[in-house]
Amino acid sequence: MHDHFPAPASWRIALPHSAAAVPVARALVRNALAELEHTADGDTAELLTAELVANAVEHTSGRTPIELVVELMPTGCQVEVHDPDPSPPADLTRPDVEPPDPWREDGRGLLLIRALSSSCGHRPAGSGKAVWFRLPAVPAQRRPH
Repeated sequence: MHDHFPAPASWRIALPHSAAAVPVARALVRNALAELEHTADGDTAELLTAELVANAVEHTSGRTPIELVVELMPTGCQVEVHDPDPSPPADLTRPDVEPPDPWREDGRGLLLIRALSSSCGHRPAGSGKAVWFRLPAVPAQRRPH
């Protein structure tokens, strides 16, 4: 009784509420994808994780740690960042009413996430919120060797 698909692997790690969280989160995602030879695009996963974590640190106050949850499934990966602020992230799910100002530093990260992920969103979690994105697995034949 051996399933072809392994159970989803998941990591959950608390990160300091500071800029130091960003490189730690990037390294974790990179290592998680590499270790399991996962087929989601590692560069994109790393970039978007860095944006989510930087956003959480920048836009929430206090010293409560933020939490990074990485889940690897056969169909792709999902990365979630939990922070203590319950208010939703402005640019993530809002329809494009007006084009974003590319010179505004704070709007860019979430637009990047919307553009590059297969899906993204946020939900209430505990005393704050979780912001997440998913990346699809890339078929083996399309991957560079």
